[in-house]
Amino acid sequence: MSPRLIAIAAVLAALPLSAEAETYRCVAKDGKRYYGSIIPSECQGRPVEQLNTQGLVVKRIDAEGAEKERLAKEASDARKRQEESAARESARRNQALLATYTSEKDIDDARARALAENIKATQQVASRIEELRKQQAGYQKAADQYKGKGELPEGLQHDLKTVEADLQAQQQLLEVKKREADSINARYDDDKKRYSALSRPR
Repeated sequence: MSPRLIAIAAVLAALPLSAEAETYRCVAKDGKRYYGSIIPSECQGRPVEQLNTQGLVVKRIDAEGAEKERLAKEASDARKRQEESAARESARRNQALLATYTSEKDIDDARARALAENIKATQQVASRIEELRKQQAGYQKAADQYKGKGELPEGLQHDLKTVEADLQAQQQLLEVKKREADSINARYDDDKKRYSALSRPR
């Protein structure tokens, strides 16, 4: 067989493969069209059209759009999980509330007990502060005797620093205890409101 006939036969043999070949094209960032049997590198992150052998669009690939859609779905799924978790927690709290109290009066009684405990704790802290102030006054009186006589003994210096630190800690605790009363009232107000809504005939 002549070389010419061999070449023609080779072209004919390749035709069925070419008939199934597909082409990709896109408009890159530079505004130019790019074509390729595989997606051209210039098309990365750009919408791509897949063409058949007749040059007709058979598929559109939007990598950026698909990524945005994926991220949006992930965000939506995360919100859904959070909402479901919040709903489960709310149902748990409501169930616990109904299991704890049998009436709104029970809630008021529990509030009164909590406030009474808070008042008692506040008074204890206030008493401790008064004791520390007396100790501080005694240490300071002892320190005053050393004025003009040199440095204070190490033990007295330590006592002064310790009582000052204890006073600051107790004063901070006293402020916390005072704020707790507002928190207690807010918590039981919420419990009473939810109990009333849950107990209301439907």
